[in-house]
Amino acid sequence: MTYTLNKVKDQIIEEVKNSIDKSIENGSFTLDELPEILLETPREKQFGDFSTNIAMQLPKLTKKSPRFIAEEIVKNFEKSNTDVAKVEIAGPGFINFTLNPDWIYSILNDIKKLSKDYGKTEYGKGKKVNVEFISANPTGPMHMGNARGGAIGDGMASVLAWSGHEVVKEFYINDAGNQIEKFGQSLEARYLQVNGVEVEFPEDGYKGEDITVHMNEFTQLYGNSYVDYDSRERREIFIAYALEKNIEKIKEDLSGYGIEYDVWFHESSLYEADEVAKIVKELTDKGHTYEKDGAIWFKATDFGCEKDDVLVRNNDVPTYFAADIAYHVNKLRTRGFDWSIDVWGADHHGHVARMKAALEAMGLSGDDLDVIIMQLVRLVRKGETARMSKRQGNMVTLSDLIDEVGKDAARFFFNLRSPESHFDFDLDLAVEESNENPVFYVQYAHARISSILRQVEEDLSTIQVDYALLKEEEEKELIRILAELPYEIISAVEKMDPSRITRYAMDVASNFHTFYNACRVRTEDKKLMKARIELVKSVRRVLKNVLDILGIKAPERM
Repeated sequence: MTYTLNKVKDQIIEEVKNSIDKSIENGSFTLDELPEILLETPREKQFGDFSTNIAMQLPKLTKKSPRFIAEEIVKNFEKSNTDVAKVEIAGPGFINFTLNPDWIYSILNDIKKLSKDYGKTEYGKGKKVNVEFISANPTGPMHMGNARGGAIGDGMASVLAWSGHEVVKEFYINDAGNQIEKFGQSLEARYLQVNGVEVEFPEDGYKGEDITVHMNEFTQLYGNSYVDYDSRERREIFIAYALEKNIEKIKEDLSGYGIEYDVWFHESSLYEADEVAKIVKELTDKGHTYEKDGAIWFKATDFGCEKDDVLVRNNDVPTYFAADIAYHVNKLRTRGFDWSIDVWGADHHGHVARMKAALEAMGLSGDDLDVIIMQLVRLVRKGETARMSKRQGNMVTLSDLIDEVGKDAARFFFNLRSPESHFDFDLDLAVEESNENPVFYVQYAHARISSILRQVEEDLSTIQVDYALLKEEEEKELIRILAELPYEIISAVEKMDPSRITRYAMDVASNFHTFYNACRVRTEDKKLMKARIELVKSVRRVLKNVLDILGIKAPERM
């Protein structure tokens, strides 16, 4: 794929390296190891298009002043090998690069040529990545926390795919363990109550209305024939019935949210294949466990963790941690993924180091697992906070949210901030049709462009486009931001933060509105009009690609 902006950056970095090599060859200074050369975009335009502080990093290594090093680099810099027009030194040793004015026009050719593929790169080189997100307990409806995890996880999977990774999106169904036991107890109590048997509801059971609905429907199908059943057998029947209903509803809600998974992985399958027991045995055989108080413990402290963790309780029941190790080994070893990315809630933060330690103990690399820690969001409606609690039953569900604000607003708002940030989700703002509403602002930019293009009546097909006519600063700034898309996608992958794409979409929309207010598209100068129409088409294509990445509609009319 053509990747103009990074080609420009790569040219500059490579020539800076060549300049340093020449300085060493000329005896200006010596250097055993060169640190990474980074380019930044200066905040002030008078400092050029890019800047590097490499000269500020070398004094201790070269025994020379930053200014002297910068002067040597500039003296040996061959502009003819790059798109650089001017190289200058600022302050104590910053090196600023100003590009040839014409370089930005190649961006518009790239966008026109690549169209729906503009922004895609081969950065990931086909690396196989498993992105596991939401993975809610299937004991009730999807809630607000699941909604944010869905937007983050799906956005992360999208930028990975756009950057050349082979991506599999996975939902881990927690259909085993203590929460399922409580689920069964809750269903059983409601069934008996529905059928006139006075029993106490479990104090820590699931009190949501969905539990009652399930047992009312079950009773309509089968009556009271299970009242006299063995309790254990009865709960297993209820669990199987309700889990199927819940998982079906989860899939339905997520489809309405624009999320389709490649794999639905059942935790129970790990037990059915005896994988959890095999993991515990392998860790024991490798000398990474010990017994204490009748339980089997993992020696997490041997791998730098603060404390050891129980793998098997003293009642011979494996812990969730043991199953989680088996699950990640299944992904990285059995199924052969190169990289596993999980989206977890903030309450699981302390679990990350232990999981990485367990992978190391299993002979895998902890670096092959990355976890995006996601903070909770406060839902605000008319200044009041909506409470959420799956067990108490007074939560806001994902389907409620979509019904109120729509899929697009929900996905956009949940990716407005980086995953580790707390923020308030303003329901009133999310449905407001104004520039204050960020998703409306971006979608309106796309619709506005579509309207502009529909109104062009002149036949300009015979006019050769001349991008050099786009000389206004608003035009050039708009093209520069269009050039950033591939770079922003790669940055979102490197920082594991898909909110960068949301913010980028807002920047594109903002720069477009600034351009449109400053530069008339329909003008008497047909050649200039042709160039501006092509620019506007490029903006529409970039906005469409960005909204596709975010899983959000790009409307033609609003």
